[in-house]
Amino acid sequence: MLIDASDVIVHVFRPEVREFYRPGKDVDARRRRADDSQGLMRVHLCVVGRLRAGPERALVDDYLKRFDRTGRGLGLGPASEHEVEDRKGGGMAAEAALLTRVIPTGAVLAVMDERGQQASSPEFAERLAGWRDAGRQDLAFVIGGADGIAPDLRDRADHAFSFGRMVWPHALVRVMLAEQLYRAATILAGLPYHRA
Repeated sequence: MLIDASDVIVHVFRPEVREFYRPGKDVDARRRRADDSQGLMRVHLCVVGRLRAGPERALVDDYLKRFDRTGRGLGLGPASEHEVEDRKGGGMAAEAALLTRVIPTGAVLAVMDERGQQASSPEFAERLAGWRDAGRQDLAFVIGGADGIAPDLRDRADHAFSFGRMVWPHALVRVMLAEQLYRAATILAGLPYHRA
């Protein structure tokens, strides 16, 4: 079935997604029902550094907007960014202190680190759904600065993800994470974006 959802065309395959987008139904009632049945897990990108206007900023904004639209009916989102900068040159320890202040209390803490677990996109989607289904209200992804994440903050993490053993610039990690969040939402919704 092909449904025009304002500026997004959505292919609906799974029954729970089909019910969410069924024409002629009250949209707000569908959203409330989705939120009540699955809970709502807000996603926070807690990052060192600020993305200025440019291609990385445009990509992050686009993918997070797509994630918010797709994830809403699945109990995922909204996604928000919390950017911190250590202007005093305190290094990883100072960055960790700033990051700790923006991580919501009780949030699942997931760090992006080259020593973390490499996961396929479907495995990443399953992990998000598992945290959501466990009733977690907040999920915080931490992306460190040029020197990485302070060991004490990394050790407190509930999970560490990796985009491979290579080290990536934090701006690109943010773009890739935003895209994987959107991809995970489409996988959970049964949409055709992910082709594997």
